Amino acid sequence: MKISLEKNLAFARQPKPILAKDVGRFVKAKPAGKRLEGAQLEVSRLLPAKGEHSIESALDSANKATLRITNFDVGRHEFPPNIETKGIKTLGAKSRNFSKPLVTQAHRPDHLALQPVPRALPSKLRTPPFFQSFRSPDDVKLGNQATTVFPPDNRMVFADTNYPWSTCGRVDSPLGQGSGAMVGPRHLLTVSHVIQWNNDGTAGWVRFRPAYFAPSEPFGDAWAVRTYFKYKVQGPTVDWIEGMYDYVVCVMDRRIGDWTGWLGGKGYTDAWDGGAYWAHVGYPGDLTGGNRPTFQGGISLDGVWWEPDAHEAMSHIGDVWPGQSGGPFFGWWSGWPYAVAVQSSQNSSENNASGGQDLVDLILRARADFP
Repeated sequence: MKISLEKNLAFARQPKPILAKDVGRFVKAKPAGKRLEGAQLEVSRLLPAKGEHSIESALDSANKATLRITNFDVGRHEFPPNIETKGIKTLGAKSRNFSKPLVTQAHRPDHLALQPVPRALPSKLRTPPFFQSFRSPDDVKLGNQATTVFPPDNRMVFADTNYPWSTCGRVDSPLGQGSGAMVGPRHLLTVSHVIQWNNDGTAGWVRFRPAYFAPSEPFGDAWAVRTYFKYKVQGPTVDWIEGMYDYVVCVMDRRIGDWTGWLGGKGYTDAWDGGAYWAHVGYPGDLTGGNRPTFQGGISLDGVWWEPDAHEAMSHIGDVWPGQSGGPFFGWWSGWPYAVAVQSSQNSSENNASGGQDLVDLILRARADFP
């Protein structure tokens, strides 16, 4: 018992992140260094074709690229292949013996500026909400609807592509649309329940578009080639056990993180409960139809009491809507952003995130196998 108490005290003494309201004061914006020259964009598309085909490319004065494909098989679907998966055992009681939280380091490429708070959306890019998840009392006469947005709605639509906003993006799979963030040069952190878990041990395709702001893809896209998991969470509901492990790390087909940078990762400790430290980025289906990212800062997380400093299900009352699942919750330490959880689920009274030591352990394992 004495050893366990000492370990818990060691976790409690870990430095706390910067309060969200103070990030702009303590984390100073930095300009980009040398501009990235000669970057080569790889665009992967599956194209149904009859026999041999050829591709011609053209770029017009409006920077619109056109590909002309011969022998295109009109009207036939073509789907990406399934991808390999690898299950990693949960840490269980091992994590209680750690002297400090697990951690991975963040990275900002020299060609990207550091912008600790996303810039306001230019007026020319503003659009009305795709769907109004929160309505004023005057709208009650229009009828009832479920909501997981707690008035007032504090989410902000943004288009900033500076670091770390460059690391976050939209995730697509056969099941639908979610959110995610880069946590390594080719390592995407997202939610487990957006993955199509196949009966043969494979998973369905996963596509990631960093900083996607429809229809713009400023960093291109990447496709997963392997998915690392602790638990195969299969929606549409998420139970309390699944809520502790509702995340995966996807290894992408190229090092898109060299362009976007990536977030660090830190194992969550209950010593951070209740602090308004965390920012969240995701692609909500209500405000933007999943086509544009939103930011919210000053969110507090509250880890479950029965698993202190281990695998954590967390509650919060940040504003989320379907489509934001997989989006990171991250805070700032010494000028660097670290993800501690991802958005998992919600109900009418609270929203839930998944994180903890196992999340960082998963990142470490994926990055060790695929540097």
